[in-house]
Amino acid sequence: MKPILASKRPMRPLALAGVAAVLYALAGCSNTPGDLKPLARGAMAKLAVTASPAPAPDTVFHDAAGKSHTLAEFRGKVAIVNVWAFWCAPCKEEIPSLARLQTAYTGKGLAVVAVSVGKAEDETAGRAFIERNPPLTFYTEPTYAMTYAFKPAVDGMPTTIIYDRKGVERARLAGGADWSGADARAVIDSLLAEK
Repeated sequence: MKPILASKRPMRPLALAGVAAVLYALAGCSNTPGDLKPLARGAMAKLAVTASPAPAPDTVFHDAAGKSHTLAEFRGKVAIVNVWAFWCAPCKEEIPSLARLQTAYTGKGLAVVAVSVGKAEDETAGRAFIERNPPLTFYTEPTYAMTYAFKPAVDGMPTTIIYDRKGVERARLAGGADWSGADARAVIDSLLAEK
């Protein structure tokens, strides 16, 4: 039996591209549930995995009817907490993608909690903006207390903080991002797969 020898012909560029695509896909699928570091790529490139996971703060915020809420209400779900302000252009750019994310995961254990902070006079415009982006619910915390309650504090908007089902911070992303694509879904799916 003769040994099989490698061909002396170089691989064609198309074949190399195909091999690279398969390896990239396998790398994306090989992360274990909850391991978010390999998922910080593409639209989620700015995702920072939390080094010292902390529970969600107990700061009170309100819905459009004035009812009080805390982040503890969302335990049992993966919670995407987006801190935004109506006067912030990147925030307003990002909100529609968060609405699409919530729509894609309706009934699947995900809660997108967009909390508007800042001036009380922006509340009416902020509420109208959220109403144009269903199924998001309008929440407000006009005193900025919530931004300081996160550890570390939120120092710019938009900032999105990701909590697992136990209510523990797992990652955050400072600045705007597209939350409606495959990169964001990979992060969500990883956390939803945790037992």
